[in-house]
Amino acid sequence: MISSLGQPSKTDMAAPSPLEALPTSATTAKPPTGDEKPAELREAFDRFVGESFYGMLLKTMRQSVGKPAYFHGGQAEEIFQGQLDQMLSEQLSAASASTITDPMFELFQLGRP
Repeated sequence: MISSLGQPSKTDMAAPSPLEALPTSATTAKPPTGDEKPAELREAFDRFVGESFYGMLLKTMRQSVGKPAYFHGGQAEEIFQGQLDQMLSEQLSAASASTITDPMFELFQLGRP
């Protein structure tokens, strides 16, 4: 509200709530309610398990090799490798996560009402 003097009132100067400070994508995310369609649930399950598995696999692989003595790009190379590993894990999980997650998803479904 603006007062008669043209300046904002004290209620307008209040600090925003923590939810207002978050980006809109963070506030629109909803917790799972159990009403999801089976195909959406399966896709989310495959994506989570696949990216977790392949992400850890690539991370462990990178740690076991070590840094080269010459031609290492420093921190920029490490950041790029992290982003590359994330993209690789997404692509690998999209291509073959269902082969890993079939038995896990069946056990997961047994526990759901």
